[in-house]
Amino acid sequence: MPGGLHRAFLLWGFTTMAEKLIPPRTLKGFRDYLPQVMIPRERIMEIARRVYRSYGFAPIDTPALEYLEILAGKGGEETDKQMYRFQDHGGRWVALRFDLTVPVARFTAQHLNELGIPFKRYHIAPVWRGENTQRGRYREFVQCDFDTIGTRSLTADIETTLVIHDLLRAIGFQEFVIRINNRKLLNGLLERQGLADRAAGVLRALDKWGKIGTEGVKQELEQIVGLTPDQATAVLELTQIHGDHDEVLSQAEKLVQGSAVGEEGVHELREVLRGAAAGGVAPTYLVLDLAIARGLDYYTGTIYETYLTALPGIGSVCSGGRYDNLAELFTTQSLPGVGASLGLDRLLAAMEELGMLEAVSTPAPILLVFFDPGRRDDYLRLAAQLRSAGFNVEFYPEPKKISQQLKYADRRGHRVALVIGESEFEKQVCQVKDLRAGAQKEVPLELKALTEAISEILAR
Repeated sequence: MPGGLHRAFLLWGFTTMAEKLIPPRTLKGFRDYLPQVMIPRERIMEIARRVYRSYGFAPIDTPALEYLEILAGKGGEETDKQMYRFQDHGGRWVALRFDLTVPVARFTAQHLNELGIPFKRYHIAPVWRGENTQRGRYREFVQCDFDTIGTRSLTADIETTLVIHDLLRAIGFQEFVIRINNRKLLNGLLERQGLADRAAGVLRALDKWGKIGTEGVKQELEQIVGLTPDQATAVLELTQIHGDHDEVLSQAEKLVQGSAVGEEGVHELREVLRGAAAGGVAPTYLVLDLAIARGLDYYTGTIYETYLTALPGIGSVCSGGRYDNLAELFTTQSLPGVGASLGLDRLLAAMEELGMLEAVSTPAPILLVFFDPGRRDDYLRLAAQLRSAGFNVEFYPEPKKISQQLKYADRRGHRVALVIGESEFEKQVCQVKDLRAGAQKEVPLELKALTEAISEILAR
């Protein structure tokens, strides 16, 4: 082939290959997690597991895909719109789970004989909702759920409050509020107003409070739900009660007086507050907020929303409540439940904004520098000994210049660098570098001395 024609053919080949390249990109509302985000993400999941297990919650898992009939109609009209649904290869209508609560109702009903009740479970897994994206909210996100199923006892509601409190404290937050309400208060008020059949519409309107404000909610109650101005005002009067716990409950009691379900809601809130105090939750962490409604239709009693004092605008980071009727579509046995869910990705967005995430992209705080090519096996032996002693150690794979390896360590966020060259091997010493402080010291090349030197740096 002539040279010019050969070059033209090669150029055509490269152009064709370039045209076939697929742009690397993610779908709107979905995201990749780099190590510097995934490391704290996994840390929070580990903390959640530890806290949940401390209360006796056991781990489970369920499929990401469920039959559509399992999920549809369980979370309300808006949730149904957001659900990812399609026909599979067998012609079955299926959907991606939008939360972990509906699947656990199906799960418990299906495996009831094996599980027994009450059943306490936690489940940490992704869910999907095709909703509008915003700060800290994505279309694929991980929930860290815990639930107690098979009991109507308020002790389970109290314990849910305790777990939320302990979880936020364990993650590192000192300033937050758990906002508590009870669906029975609103149901009692609506019953007195002759509006029991409008409960779902009223709840959806109230759930938009943070987005559209009081006037927007009032307008939706009148124009969409169909309440009269007086009825809308009565609903808003309940939700705008403020004060300390006794004041709020006293005023609420007057508004629902004569309604058995409303009065029961007041009693349950009193018991939850009293039990939470007995369990060690300071009153400053608990706020009675009769405006919170939780948009999902399946809640029947106590409901929770948790807000960070320093960043309330990011929304609730841990929400949930009691659902006593959710499993009735799957079994004739009564399976009441109560629980909550930590919104992991929203919480991470808040922590990032508050500067709580350390700039680290490695789970190994120690970098063992590869200095002498002839000593590779000695380095591997030392790394293995340090790992056996409980340290995470990364051994650099190539004997490059020390400056390049230390630059790598700095970029990745390693805390300690161990440098052992030919002269150090001869003297049986190691240069231990504190990369954050910029200091180093020489220690004997033996496990006990290295362990003490490394532990001292990591403890700072």
